[in-house]
Amino acid sequence: MLETERHRIILSAVQEKPVVTVADLCALTGVSEATVRRDIATLHMGKKLRRVRGGAEAIAPPQFAGINARPFAVNQTVNVAQKRAIAQAAVELCDDGDAIIINGGTTTFQMVHPLTTKRLQVFTNSFPIAEHLLKQSKNTVLLPAGAIYREQNIILSPFDADGSGHFYAKRMFMGCRGLGPLGLMEGDPLLVQAEQKLIGQADELVVLADSSKFKQRSSLLLCPLNRIHTVITDDGIGDREAQMLEAAEIRLIVAEVAASDRRKRAEE
Repeated sequence: MLETERHRIILSAVQEKPVVTVADLCALTGVSEATVRRDIATLHMGKKLRRVRGGAEAIAPPQFAGINARPFAVNQTVNVAQKRAIAQAAVELCDDGDAIIINGGTTTFQMVHPLTTKRLQVFTNSFPIAEHLLKQSKNTVLLPAGAIYREQNIILSPFDADGSGHFYAKRMFMGCRGLGPLGLMEGDPLLVQAEQKLIGQADELVVLADSSKFKQRSSLLLCPLNRIHTVITDDGIGDREAQMLEAAEIRLIVAEVAASDRRKRAEE
């Protein structure tokens, strides 16, 4: 990953919470602790963040607390090739005329490009997904009522009457914070509340999760494995994870990442 890209990710991450640790930044950027510490020192000298013991903090932290989720801009730079392949496989499940729900996220956002050839009814709480489909496709787009959370680019409401209860879908496509033996995990109660409402409006739940999500955990359980119909992941999934899904009778679709995409990411 290029230095300029790392710096952009680090600066975005420090706006998410009071202090971001070196370990957090290593996970986000995929580089060593020594490299992250050098990046922090450079940005500190440039007065773009403040170096603290074990990590970094924003010079001017945001006043709005927001939700416990990575910024959309940060997640967009992680596992891009895998997300693109997964999203393509997801759109292949859709036929013209279908009614679907797409939850906000950077993996689901990759669905917008192949969806431009479809004519579907799409209910989404993702502001960028809705915007792209409105401008670039002939899909019918519906949005829930609520507030736009700028960092995550999603629309959330703490109230039941947000409009989602009037939409029925054949399938819901969604990402997640983590996926393990207990089920899907998320990082914020408001996200869990919103996503559980949407899950209840679809016959089938299709989870889009790159293979790194099987190693991530959160304290909040969104739904058990038996509620999931299909998981679409990349070819980095391990045998143990595949066996876990098979034991839960979940359909597994493995999307192959193009060799050219792999080379491109390796060079970065």
